[in-house]
Amino acid sequence: MTTLRLVDTTLRDGNQSLWGAMGMTTPDVLGIAPAIDRAGFLAIDFTSSTHMAISVRYHMEDPFARIRLVRAAMPVTPLSFITTGMRFISWDRSPESVMRLSLRLVARNGIRRLQISEPMNDTDATLQVARMAREEGIGEIVPALVFTISPFHDDDFFIRRAAALSASPDVSRLYVKDPGGLLTPDRVRTLLPRIIEAAAGMEVELHSHCTTSLAPVCYVEAARLGIATLHTAVGPLANGTSQPSAERTVANLAELGIDTGVDVTAVAEIAAYFGEMAERKGLAPGAPVEYDLSYYRHQVPGGMMTTLSRQLAEIGQGDRFAEVLDEAVRVREDLGFPIMVTPFSQYVGAQAVFNITSKKGRYSTMPDGVIAYVLGAFGTPPGPISDEVRDRVGASKRAAELSRPKPEPTLEDLRQTYGVNLSEEELLLRSVLPAAQVDAALSSRSAPA
Repeated sequence: MTTLRLVDTTLRDGNQSLWGAMGMTTPDVLGIAPAIDRAGFLAIDFTSSTHMAISVRYHMEDPFARIRLVRAAMPVTPLSFITTGMRFISWDRSPESVMRLSLRLVARNGIRRLQISEPMNDTDATLQVARMAREEGIGEIVPALVFTISPFHDDDFFIRRAAALSASPDVSRLYVKDPGGLLTPDRVRTLLPRIIEAAAGMEVELHSHCTTSLAPVCYVEAARLGIATLHTAVGPLANGTSQPSAERTVANLAELGIDTGVDVTAVAEIAAYFGEMAERKGLAPGAPVEYDLSYYRHQVPGGMMTTLSRQLAEIGQGDRFAEVLDEAVRVREDLGFPIMVTPFSQYVGAQAVFNITSKKGRYSTMPDGVIAYVLGAFGTPPGPISDEVRDRVGASKRAAELSRPKPEPTLEDLRQTYGVNLSEEELLLRSVLPAAQVDAALSSRSAPA
């Protein structure tokens, strides 16, 4: 049989897509870690700076202790950390000192693999992070080709990037990341063979979401075309806006004569564990969704749909949800077709809400994130930004404030600010999170053990 490997996303992306990244504490993960370790996955999509922040804010846990404990409980399967590039916890660009420190510390505490999902598909920015990660001790570095649909994101756009990334000595593998679940079987057939060819022998992975219901079909097509690895989740953390289920993917691939090396007995144990946990905590499991063509128009991620609906209801304008989705389409075009992924999807959604609810008209109120985006803080957009938006930003006093250069603090500067005798782990947390939250988390750091 042909062999294809799976990356398990249950603990990170499944948890984030379906349970807002808040469903699991460290003891929850440790309770099933041995079964996950023996399931035969290539790697575990384990954590991100978002998950680390939630560990501190809501679970009052030390996120570095979480990595160490789970690494000890899973000595075989590599734990993976995902980053959007030069960003740690804050949506703003992190200073190099903070970024290097974060990469060094996740590696020191047990992370062996890094996935880089640069939201602008900026090759230079991605390779900068890859080089830093290699220098700071991370062994496997897997940058993403972040997929979307727009007039500027044709197959050639992704092929050029695949060729440039695979040529770097700091890159181990590539993966196609489809955060909106927008891939179709037809696009898989045109795009993936060319990416695999451009990767010049480097293995390629595929990560998609079930938001439009097509991801399981796309996975089968990708397997037929020679993809090396697929990203799946287990049991109640699969489907919905999460990834296809490991159980069904393994069965589908077996029909093609493709082996994954996955222990289905261990996978069943994991699914039962999280099924019981979901019922006990009142967490909704993922379920297959109906095909919804509207996602290809507005591309608002599934989790954000719920947030937008709630925010509109809170201000008494819940009946304007459809208007906001239509406005999100216009805002995305005005901003040059950014990919609808964090933080850009949040910026587009917030601007759409302001445009619809403001009595002063479109773009009369602009969030800092949108202004920073227009000023180039996140790189060059794929398409042109509209004159109306550029004029609004140019006339904004806030734009002048945000465009002033800020000196980047060194590691020594951070020590002088937050404490010269702190461990590097505590120093990093205090530099990016409120002191009271860090105090609460570190005061209970022994609880997970």
